[in-house]
Amino acid sequence: MKLVVLCPHFAPDVAPTGEVITRIVEGLVDRGHHVHVVTSFPWYREHRIEPGYEGKLVDHEDTDWGRITRVHPFPTSDKNNLVGRALAYLGFSVLSGIVALRGGRVDGVLAMSPPLTLGLTGWLVARFRRARYVFNIQDVYPDVAVELGVLGSKRLIRLAAWLERFCYDRADAVTVLSDDLRDNVAGKTTRPAKVRVIPNFVDTEWIQPAPRENEYRHELGIDEKFVVMYAGNVGYSQSLDLVVESAAALSSDPDIAFVINGGGAARPALEQQAAGLTNVHFVDMQPKERLPEVLAAADVHLVPLKRGLARSSVPSKTYSILAAGRPLIASVDPGTEVARLVADTGAGVAVPPEDGEALTKAVAALAASPEEAVRMGDAGRQFVEGWASPAAVAEAYERLFEELRR
Repeated sequence: MKLVVLCPHFAPDVAPTGEVITRIVEGLVDRGHHVHVVTSFPWYREHRIEPGYEGKLVDHEDTDWGRITRVHPFPTSDKNNLVGRALAYLGFSVLSGIVALRGGRVDGVLAMSPPLTLGLTGWLVARFRRARYVFNIQDVYPDVAVELGVLGSKRLIRLAAWLERFCYDRADAVTVLSDDLRDNVAGKTTRPAKVRVIPNFVDTEWIQPAPRENEYRHELGIDEKFVVMYAGNVGYSQSLDLVVESAAALSSDPDIAFVINGGGAARPALEQQAAGLTNVHFVDMQPKERLPEVLAAADVHLVPLKRGLARSSVPSKTYSILAAGRPLIASVDPGTEVARLVADTGAGVAVPPEDGEALTKAVAALAASPEEAVRMGDAGRQFVEGWASPAAVAEAYERLFEELRR
């Protein structure tokens, strides 16, 4: 098949969704398909275009399996600038569409959201190039923005909700990551049966259980500590103020250290909140190749989401944590995907969202029972070994496009 893939990030960009779509494309290529990827210049790490890509509007790279076209993402470093971010998404989506419209007929178009505007681009490209169209939803917008309070204007919410329904209805299929997201999206389209669950994956060959004592710990001077870690985007979707709150509550225990690994719009305020706490360590985002080492360095990982968000988002880091053989504490809405996963596998503990006391008690309990933490980590690893692989997810998309073509 000849396929067009529209996505906001792609290797070498380090965004989690970029890693997901890169591996899916690699899987499709391994299965003999020709792919044209239309994406942005790498910009996720520092929220500005990385060296080597400056001064360009569009750049093409031909490969032995197809082509990668990168366009300007018009990045803004201020996540509170709603107008600026909306214009950036719109500019990227329009420019991507102009590029992707060129060429003859293809068999399928796969577009990824967010941004939601890329759903409209995908539909137009599919119509113009007479292809079947699959819209992949990583996070449900505008639900996430509304829950965060980022989008408060009733007029803008109505406009975004209309665009969301429009994109779902025009897609031949909509793919989501979990049953929760399927229920959410299915209620917003006239054909609920078109919504399919194709989960993200975890590479259990690359991320494996490893000794906790490693160079990363040594660099931070926490070799012998019980390490509680959050690794990922330090943004407004995560209740990371609870992490600092727990660190303050447990500051009298010299054997527990908290690590916040990553960057994002919420980090300056968190660092200010943590001022004077010697048990909290902030670390910049590490190179991709260090991810297995970073994951292994923790005794327990945190997956905190603000109230309501677990019904619209499934953090991909969850499965990487389990692959590393480490337990997790999930601060999420009861009954949602991650909470059910923790309960069903025994791979960690779920606590109510935005409940600092509950999070602190969960951390203290695992720190007091390190053997229980190890048992949970083993259970998580056992679960993901039977979970979806990159090859299996690529095959699922191949089957979906073939079904739609028939």
